[in-house]
Amino acid sequence: MTPAPQIEARFNGRLGDFHLDAAFTVPAAGVTALTGPSGGGKTTLLRCIAGLERMEGRLAVVGEVWQDAAQFRPPHRRAIGYVFQEASLLPHLSVRANLTFGLRRCKTPPRIGFDEVVALLALEPLLARAPQRLSGGERKRVAIGRALLSQPTLLLMDEPLSGLDLSAKAEILPYLECLPAALALPALYVSHDVAEITRLADRVLVMRAGRVDEGVAGLNEAAARARVAVMTAEDVERLAVAALVAGVG
Repeated sequence: MTPAPQIEARFNGRLGDFHLDAAFTVPAAGVTALTGPSGGGKTTLLRCIAGLERMEGRLAVVGEVWQDAAQFRPPHRRAIGYVFQEASLLPHLSVRANLTFGLRRCKTPPRIGFDEVVALLALEPLLARAPQRLSGGERKRVAIGRALLSQPTLLLMDEPLSGLDLSAKAEILPYLECLPAALALPALYVSHDVAEITRLADRVLVMRAGRVDEGVAGLNEAAARARVAVMTAEDVERLAVAALVAGVG
């Protein structure tokens, strides 16, 4: 039986005073959420996966080695679609031109088509607009579309809904829910938001102080893991006391 495709990552090194020593293996399918306290290394880990930070380690995506002791594939040769916290659209280009900008790096016939992405993200009414005429939610949708049209094997999303109000988040979440299945595209999704993780994730990794906790939680554990990850020591102590008073443990 052919083994299921996976994403295998292991990085160890320093960036200034920060030490990253993180490793995980997850299925190359669906959404893997990465959560944990601020400053734990989530964005640094994504940047290592994208090749934007060079650090010792190993990265294999769907059986293809992108980095190990003998090789380092540069960022432009990694089939990564990266959605940053800021949309960072090119202000002098229309929405259509921003979207097709992602196609420039594609050297083979595209697997993900322009019309398909426009339909999935409901971008048709926006194509002629300039980025300055878009709402925050619309800008995010265009940024996601541009990342998809770069023909990635793996989609990286670093808190893509940060800075949006509740209404804009509610607008975008249905699109994010449908993308992995519609495009058969695995995603690593960084977020602190328990509601986002519960709604979108198939599994969750928790990261603290540069390390990924052992084990991968399934969707049923995602909300609990995410909530615990951002608890303070005082929160944990109060929870432990309450559990003991209730006779648990």
